Amino acid sequence: MTRAVLWTFGVLLRSLAPLSVRMHSSGADRSCALADTVAVITGSTEGISFAITQHLAQDGAHVVVSSRKQQNLDRAVAVLQGEGLSVTGTVCHVGKAEDQERLVATALEHSRGINPLVGSTLGTGEQVWDKILDVNVKGPALLLS
Repeated sequence: MTRAVLWTFGVLLRSLAPLSVRMHSSGADRSCALADTVAVITGSTEGISFAITQHLAQDGAHVVVSSRKQQNLDRAVAVLQGEGLSVTGTVCHVGKAEDQERLVATALEHSRGINPLVGSTLGTGEQVWDKILDVNVKGPALLLS
């Protein structure tokens, strides 16, 4: 099952596989650190967000690149795929609902399900609630302690 969907620059950044400082500083092989993770990065065709996109893909995530401009999107995807990285792209203006839906649909095409839940929590079982609390409450609390 896909570990998480990473969203950044305007939405959410979350991973179930936090990377340690030691892993970054030791030069250890991180090529699979984010395997089975899908990252969605908005405005990711240049600057800092492009560098984040590149780094996440180098660490093994499949990254969905987005931009308001098709030309910028095509260029960024070509560069990243030319480096052998797993990326796809879609035009997205985050202020437009139809673009947001297409962006999420593109991410879902590359995931094996977003964990733990997308949608309403009403009517979900105890197992889903346990997962939500472990991932969003217990995990971060233990990490900080």
